[in-house]
Amino acid sequence: MGNIVERRTRGFTLIELLVILVVLAVLAAIVLPKFAESGKRSKEAAVKSDLKLLRAAVDRFYADTGVWPLNLSQLALTTAPAKGIDSSGNPAVINPSDWHGPYVESVPKDALANAEYSYKITSPSVGTLRSSATGTGSDGTSPSTW
Repeated sequence: MGNIVERRTRGFTLIELLVILVVLAVLAAIVLPKFAESGKRSKEAAVKSDLKLLRAAVDRFYADTGVWPLNLSQLALTTAPAKGIDSSGNPAVINPSDWHGPYVESVPKDALANAEYSYKITSPSVGTLRSSATGTGSDGTSPSTW
């Protein structure tokens, strides 16, 4: 009988460790961009939700008073504002008995632009509300078109 050499391995070889590191690096390269974009996507969702809420409030303000608010802060007032804007962009008096506000608890800021939402009070776009953000959203569209 010959010599039997018994080989005991304790741990991994350098090649095995390198293979594991490469696999982990590939997984990280796939997963990390998804997490990095999640913050932007959540801000975009907040902006879309805010726009929907504010547009509904502006429409209710107009339906009640027959005029558009002079600015978005009028939506959160607890008493009727004195004036609004008519569809031609001219100042118009608001009858306090027609006003049923406040229409929102508070006016949020545009989370993408970290600024006020863009609200138009000049003809022909009186009452138009848009995001102030520039660039492209994660869906490939401009936030100003939402």
